[in-house]
Amino acid sequence: MSGSFIEDMKSISFPCLKITQPIGDFFVGVIGYRALRDISHFDVRRVLREERDVERYLGIQRPLNPARVRELDKYVRFYDATFPTAIIIAVDADAASFSETRREMTLCNVIRDTRENSILFKQIARVLDGQHRIDGLSEYNGPDFDLNVTVFVGIDIAQQAQIFATVNLEQTKVNKSLAYDLFELSASRSPQKTCHNVVVALDQDPSSPFHHMIKRLGTATEGRIGETLTQATFVEALLKLISFDPRQDRDVLLRGRSIPAANQAQLRDLPLRNLFIQDGDLLIAKVIWNYFEAVRRRWPLAWKSSDSRGCSAGRLLITLNELFKAK
Repeated sequence: MSGSFIEDMKSISFPCLKITQPIGDFFVGVIGYRALRDISHFDVRRVLREERDVERYLGIQRPLNPARVRELDKYVRFYDATFPTAIIIAVDADAASFSETRREMTLCNVIRDTRENSILFKQIARVLDGQHRIDGLSEYNGPDFDLNVTVFVGIDIAQQAQIFATVNLEQTKVNKSLAYDLFELSASRSPQKTCHNVVVALDQDPSSPFHHMIKRLGTATEGRIGETLTQATFVEALLKLISFDPRQDRDVLLRGRSIPAANQAQLRDLPLRNLFIQDGDLLIAKVIWNYFEAVRRRWPLAWKSSDSRGCSAGRLLITLNELFKAK
């Protein structure tokens, strides 16, 4: 922001490395969450009310999502919270200086060698990717939370738009079935891991009503015919019978604490919760197995059907919670 001097000189320095790629030079650094919040707070908050320069340039609207911010605000307090991917920011060339010898980036609100044309300290960084993560940390007050940042210095609005489009419009979403599959590798118990293990067991056992009917990792398995539902669909249906908040339960267990059992009223919505708390994973699998084995035997043709008019396993499982509650 150009104009007369408007606030005292403030600066921040953090370790950085210079990276050279076809787009040119940029920098990868480590910065504390408070510091990043301080130099980008204005831009993040403004997204709540209006589109940013980059979005205006691209002709799109991508406002900050308050629900996503609330979700991240809760997430950063978890025992194993992490933001491993870089937050991408752009800064004016006049506000940045890089020391090759110290491998250090310094950002300042006053133009070098002058006290004119100052920049608001909270406007130094324009966020190209990561605004939800930054705002999710706005109320955080826990242990150190360093963030890795990618810093583009002195790039124009067209280059910023290109970077924004690359990271936000062309990225491939994570396969949810694959994400659940990775819980198998966790050493700690969690509702997610239990549900994943139950799904795998039901898919692999030749006598199971779901034998080879589940798309492991979310995609059709080579050589199989009749896969009617994805691993993620199955896992998420089971999770609703164990926990109102699986991520919170997982966090409690990671901290070595006990999660609360379901009381009599809650058991209607969480009929499998207390079995999970009692390490009854095999019993959970048996309950699901027996229930759907009875359905398969009662309606054998419909069970095998993948036609939209049939009562395929996929549609039955989607309404699993309601089926368990049925009297």
